[in-house]
Amino acid sequence: MSDAFVVVSALSFAWPDDTPVFDDLSFTVPGGRTGLVAPNGAGKSTLLKLIAGELRPVSGSVSAQGVLGYLPQSLPLTADLNVAEVLGIAPQLAALSAIESGDASEEHFTTIGNDWDIEERTRAQLDRLGLDGISLDRSLRTLSGGQIISLGLAAQLLKRPDILLLDEPTNNLDLDARRKLYGVLEDWSGCLLLVSHDRELLDRMDRIAELDRGDLRYHGGNFTQYEAAVKAEQEVAERNVRSAEQEVKREKREMQQARERAARRAGNAARNLGNAGLPKIFAGTMKRNAQESAGKANETHAARVSDAKNRLDEAERSLRDDQKIALILPGTNVPAGRTMFHGEHIQVRYGDRNVFAGDGVDLTIRGPERIALTGGNGTGKSTLLRVLNGDLTPDSGVLKRAEGRIAYLSQRLDLLDLDRTIAENFATFAPSLPESQRMTLLARFLFRGARSQLPVGVLSGGERLRATLACVLFAEPAPQLLLLDEPTNNLDLVSVGQLESALGAYQGAFVVVSHDERFLKEIKVDRRVRLADGALVES
Repeated sequence: MSDAFVVVSALSFAWPDDTPVFDDLSFTVPGGRTGLVAPNGAGKSTLLKLIAGELRPVSGSVSAQGVLGYLPQSLPLTADLNVAEVLGIAPQLAALSAIESGDASEEHFTTIGNDWDIEERTRAQLDRLGLDGISLDRSLRTLSGGQIISLGLAAQLLKRPDILLLDEPTNNLDLDARRKLYGVLEDWSGCLLLVSHDRELLDRMDRIAELDRGDLRYHGGNFTQYEAAVKAEQEVAERNVRSAEQEVKREKREMQQARERAARRAGNAARNLGNAGLPKIFAGTMKRNAQESAGKANETHAARVSDAKNRLDEAERSLRDDQKIALILPGTNVPAGRTMFHGEHIQVRYGDRNVFAGDGVDLTIRGPERIALTGGNGTGKSTLLRVLNGDLTPDSGVLKRAEGRIAYLSQRLDLLDLDRTIAENFATFAPSLPESQRMTLLARFLFRGARSQLPVGVLSGGERLRATLACVLFAEPAPQLLLLDEPTNNLDLVSVGQLESALGAYQGAFVVVSHDERFLKEIKVDRRVRLADGALVES
């Protein structure tokens, strides 16, 4: 394992409006592969930027033992660049070309340094990442988003870094590109810290670092082992909460019973004193003593109730807010033999280019099929979804859709009005439901009380997905065919789990485009079709 490491000491950081992100955070990233997980908004990307030196902390320090490479989530590249310029090797290639042409200027040798094999190393690195067919003078504007991400990683690896920071490196990568990246990182022998919601990638890590409530905790092993450990912790925490709740109830009951006993004793004592005919001074002293005794007993019980409440608060702090969405959706049920969609020779043209090969593609969806639509970037998956939805008319082909509603969740999640609240949007989709029932349903999507009154525009990606799902799944009429385009992109792991819960309750047919194999397994896909070389094939 590599000797390279990162040390973060007493790091504090806040945004310009003084919103705190980290306060006195300290940890060490050892050699090997570390996956960093946390909910959206916890500061994962910010932490990588601080380690990379892209941001300056308010206080504290970051030290990296070794050469550092950093691949951000969004690459600050212009379309006018070519591949060699992105890789940072254009000066060396120009110097090599000049020397080969007979120009022996010293500056060319200085530029090349020890990188006489730079072109061979570059081609080998591009090949490993599935970019073997791309020339070094090719313009960036001709590459897909996934190819640009892979190119950015190649640029970092060519620096021969000891420490590698990666922020969501599999976003926009198709399955083949993901597998290439997995292989490269499995061979990585340095210090790797990556942020990802790709569980297959996280299962290749040596350890998981969890950023939670401003602190960082390590869990040995991969993501599956981390999940098992967290589940066991939560089961213990839930038992502790139940036990603490019972203790609070018991202490409150005992305090009430003690008060009632004291009141009865005081009443009996007053009657006995009156009957005994004792002097008023003596009777008053006895009454005060009884009251003081009752007061001390009450204070003791009150302290015990307070202690029990403190233990309950402590137990509840150990609970995670990783709630699942629990639903019953009978209105989405589809009979097994019903044809939801039938299309023959579907062809779409962009200019003079056909999206699909030959006469086009054929697709039939029957009953409550759960279909995964896969294929490389740029093969026409999103185009086919738009045809299924009806918002893109093919240039040729025969289409037949069943009566009933189709719901389409694009990558942009643009179904809702950003200026209106979650509750207002929900009322638009389900106008006949009583308000109380709408509030109950929104609570099942984890929008309770005041949270249901938030404008959609202020929601995180995961929250917006939940709000969209609530509106779509309970719309009138309920959708019997659901189309989803890369629904897990930019979601944190908790939100992905909540999406899986919602789709588990859905009883209609769906077609989902996703490169996330773990997600496809969890939602119990029962049919796979793949777009390859313009053809749609069963896989």
